[in-house]
Amino acid sequence: MVRLSLPMMWGILAVISYQLVDMYFIGRLGTRELAAFTFTFPVTMLVFHLIMGLSIATSSVISRQIGQRDENGVRRLVSHAILTAIAVGVVLAVAGGLTIEPVFRLMGAKEDMLPMIRDYMLWWFLGGIFITVPMVANAAMRASGDAMTPAFIMTLVAVVNIVLDPLLIFGLAGLPRLEIAGAAIATVIANACAMIVGLYILWKKKKLLFHSPLELRSVGDSLTRLMHIALPSGLSNTITPLTHAIIVALLARFGTEAVAAYGIVSRVEGLALIVLMGTAIGMSPIIGQNWGAGRFDRVHETLKKGLGFFVVWSLFVAALLAVFGRDVSALFSDNDEVTRIAALYFLLIPASWALGTLINGWSSAFNAMGLPRRALAMVTVRMLVLQVPLAVAGAHFLGVTGVFIAIAATNIIAGGGFHILNLRISRRQESPAAA
Repeated sequence: MVRLSLPMMWGILAVISYQLVDMYFIGRLGTRELAAFTFTFPVTMLVFHLIMGLSIATSSVISRQIGQRDENGVRRLVSHAILTAIAVGVVLAVAGGLTIEPVFRLMGAKEDMLPMIRDYMLWWFLGGIFITVPMVANAAMRASGDAMTPAFIMTLVAVVNIVLDPLLIFGLAGLPRLEIAGAAIATVIANACAMIVGLYILWKKKKLLFHSPLELRSVGDSLTRLMHIALPSGLSNTITPLTHAIIVALLARFGTEAVAAYGIVSRVEGLALIVLMGTAIGMSPIIGQNWGAGRFDRVHETLKKGLGFFVVWSLFVAALLAVFGRDVSALFSDNDEVTRIAALYFLLIPASWALGTLINGWSSAFNAMGLPRRALAMVTVRMLVLQVPLAVAGAHFLGVTGVFIAIAATNIIAGGGFHILNLRISRRQESPAAA
């Protein structure tokens, strides 16, 4: 698990680092630009998590196929997953590009921010294929037990983006000053590089893609197996960014500074929890392969050690942010109100991650086992049944502080409750029907 998790931690760190770089440079443009950029987070997260559903399905199906020692089936599934990723990327690009303004108006974006948001999102959506294909390709490699290559590809994305960001945002080295649109173009170019490298490695190095033919007659079977995981997993993943969109809309009532602060804490939170994201991804192929091979003892051992680490790491990070939260937020904004709100978030919420992140670990495990509906149920209850109503009530009675208290309460109630429930029923899934 350590061998698979560490490279993914590095890869995720690289990706989140370039997102923080985007925020840093855009923050230099002004608070309005930073707030406009923050409005894009829920939408980009929504698209990312939709694609992540297909990525999770690819990893789950392929890892269990490897556990059954079916090499030809593995190549077929990888090839068809890549074709599906291309189709999904095209659909998302068209649908997203046509709905930018109505979506962000619904989220509460002001008219003066819409041109900046449109400048960013139009380019971001045009690069849809460059997002979907690398994610699926990396998932196929991880399912085979190779975590180093996906980490390398993710690092490549970060390096290219970080180099291009200041050049395109501020118009350095003779390039035009594109401001917020420059950040999106840099991301598109970086992801295009990742797609080229990922497909080359799958085809030439890993031999995980069919050269010819692609066994198109069996596409239906592959799609059925992939969609069995991808649809509920994708739906589960989209609930989180949709909830974030509601949080942003609630915070928008209290001013641009509250929205900008939430943008900062969201990115810092992602950076702080990359270790747990990497651990969850590293657990997935181990659980999937052993589930496919019927080694349920190893599945439970992986869960015990992985989830235990989730708790320890969350508490460690919470202590750091409680002490240094204001200093961290000051790196991204010199606005006193923005840093005050961000520091309040770091004081109230991170300690609740110790229980809240357990849902992420269990979700990764259930998806790897081929039981995505259980993961969907957990996320639905956590976000829609608990967090949204509590956040609305909190905003009404206590303002920004109430919203943050609602998020912390949701983590504690949902995380602790589902962990106890899953411990009691997990062994019941050890049946041929579940596998």
